[in-house]
Amino acid sequence: MEPSQRFAALVATSGEHLPLDEAAVLIAACAEPDLRSGAVMAQLDVLAETCPGYTLDALVPHLFGRGGFGPDRADYYDPRNSLINHVLERRLGIPITLSVIALEVGRRIGVPMSGVGMPGHFLLQDKVDRSVFIDPFHGGQLLDAQGCQRLFHQLRGPETSWSADYLEPVGNLSIVARMLNNLRVTYGQRHDYGGLRWVLELRAALPPPYGEDPGAAARAMAPLN
Repeated sequence: MEPSQRFAALVATSGEHLPLDEAAVLIAACAEPDLRSGAVMAQLDVLAETCPGYTLDALVPHLFGRGGFGPDRADYYDPRNSLINHVLERRLGIPITLSVIALEVGRRIGVPMSGVGMPGHFLLQDKVDRSVFIDPFHGGQLLDAQGCQRLFHQLRGPETSWSADYLEPVGNLSIVARMLNNLRVTYGQRHDYGGLRWVLELRAALPPPYGEDPGAAARAMAPLN
């Protein structure tokens, strides 16, 4: 079965319980069909096994301190920054993929976190102390709600309207939809129509309201055929 078909089947059977690591690996496999999915999962397992403790205070420096995971400031829109295998190999990424790695390593060791889809900059939230947010893109910096708002205004401008709803946790389907949207933008900017084709196909497999209407996706793909 092709990775895109496996992705569609996984989404259809999992719904809101979509396994984030499997979905991220299948996205990467669509970009690179020869990808060894088990090897990617093993890298996440090793990161979990080598974490010196089972707390957020241990996990954050393990990944974003001595672990060396951080931002790709040289080429933020490099497609590799949206593919989990390359983020694990290069230890460079964008906020959402760095967050996905933290979420999945945390899940493996029992450190519960949620994804937070703040516009323009994905964050994490501690499920134990919901006043604590984590910014993987800036070295795993810990923030409170006011710190998140300041970061938002730094990125979007001081006059941009803020809503506390921006800090509400999001589920795995929303995270995967955002990953695919980032890839759609990246491939579109690079005129990579082969990449754009499979991204639109995966987006069409997501259920409403996360996915793309299959008819709209088909119309978008028609000029690419």
